[in-house]
Amino acid sequence: MPRIQDILTALEQQIPLDLAEPWDNVGLLLGDTQVEARGIMTCLTLTSDVADEAIAQGANLIVTHHPILFKAVKRLTTETAEGRMLLSLARAGISVYSPHTAFDSAREGINQQISVALGLSEIEPLRLKPQTSDGSGRMGQLPAPINLEELLRRLKTICPAERHSYVGDLGLTCQKIAVACGAAGEFLADAATLGCEVLITGETRFHTCLEARSLGTALVLVGHYASERPAVENLATKLQTRWPTLSVWASRAETDPIQFT
Repeated sequence: MPRIQDILTALEQQIPLDLAEPWDNVGLLLGDTQVEARGIMTCLTLTSDVADEAIAQGANLIVTHHPILFKAVKRLTTETAEGRMLLSLARAGISVYSPHTAFDSAREGINQQISVALGLSEIEPLRLKPQTSDGSGRMGQLPAPINLEELLRRLKTICPAERHSYVGDLGLTCQKIAVACGAAGEFLADAATLGCEVLITGETRFHTCLEARSLGTALVLVGHYASERPAVENLATKLQTRWPTLSVWASRAETDPIQFT
């Protein structure tokens, strides 16, 4: 059986941690890398329900997209929900690993997966990292122009959600598309400057929506969860293929916390 370290080494070959943003907290956040892996669960966000699932189902490695430990921790006690969860995971011998923004930007990462699913060609980063061909976000060309309404229809199958929000004219002709998963409205100016007709992201601020309207760049908000959860499921599939004797799955307890009336 592989050790936890073997799993992490393979992950970091596909998702180099040096792609993470400087403010991020990525990598191994809890656990012992030298023990044998018994089971792996992926998730978007590590909540108490997700942690309980991992414990009950016998996983000893959780790959969570969003880091559970983001800011410096001054104390770890049962007085907080985070403390109780981390202590219960530690008692169960479960390691926790997060690739976060490195996964967003990886060559086969979240933004790349959305771009490929849309059928974009000439895919490249929206923001290049210095002295490298890697970077954040993605942009590319559709094979032929379509209107915004058709783009929204296609996104329903790629980023499934009860509903998507948008800024712009449904009849707008789109061909050059920008993609930035999660909460990434800060890429709007990059997308507009680079000639993209549309930026697809998970969520953003109200004032970014106003800015999009003034720039004449359409903005599609598929939801934070919907923009990233499919890649978490794909990651579980890839890990299962690599280690077929291990139990590997994407959390079944995890759901989008945002609901609509």
